[in-house]
Amino acid sequence: MITSDRISAFDVVFDDPIIDKGKVLTEVSNFWFEKTQSIVANHLSDLSLENYLPNDQINAISGRYVIAKKLKPIAIEAIVRGYLIGSGWKDYQNDSSVCGIRLPENLQLAQKLPEPIFTPSTKAAVGDHDVNVSMKEAEEIVGKGLANQVADISLKIYKYAADYALERGIIIADTKFEFGLDENNNVVLMDEVLTPDSSRFWSLEDYRVGTSPTSFDKQIIRDYLETLDWNKQPPGPKLPEEIVQKTANKYKEIKAILCE
Repeated sequence: MITSDRISAFDVVFDDPIIDKGKVLTEVSNFWFEKTQSIVANHLSDLSLENYLPNDQINAISGRYVIAKKLKPIAIEAIVRGYLIGSGWKDYQNDSSVCGIRLPENLQLAQKLPEPIFTPSTKAAVGDHDVNVSMKEAEEIVGKGLANQVADISLKIYKYAADYALERGIIIADTKFEFGLDENNNVVLMDEVLTPDSSRFWSLEDYRVGTSPTSFDKQIIRDYLETLDWNKQPPGPKLPEEIVQKTANKYKEIKAILCE
């Protein structure tokens, strides 16, 4: 798997690269894969690329690749929310619930939830949008036993990572995991994990309930796109250089805080 510098938002992939994003995501993911391997197995293999490619090709993708085990993807995205933000906040404003989970009344934007919640979504085809679903709907898609196993593992990873990050002044507001099944039908963590692409990272120092906190992730991109008259369908608009550079800087900053 090779991670490029391109970025997606609202399920649309943009042409403008975020410099070194692929290397940052690979390093951050590998860091968390190692940290969480006592909770769940992951897709990393022990194979060496030197056995398969010449040195010039290896050098060209240095820092942005892994050799992953082949898995059967589980057909839901595993989202854990510890704070009320994004699509969860929008859902909550309608009926005080998120993905069918009833929450206390009168919560505010960015407020910490009483307990982290598992809120799965569909895995949309390229060009389509993921859709939040209830746990019951997730069970209908992948089966009750597997859905519950994925939920349990996801919450354990989130709680571990959230505690780790908080000690370093970072709030993990929410995150998305992806899982697959190996040849023995064991659940395996795959794709990326706890990166600025798949998570919302906030500064604890700047955190205030009721406002959208300072973010170390692609929320910079989302916030810019929300100011445009754009229908969130491909092709995506061109990203200004200032937005691209701010995003690249934030990605590098969160890597330094969490992984070094």
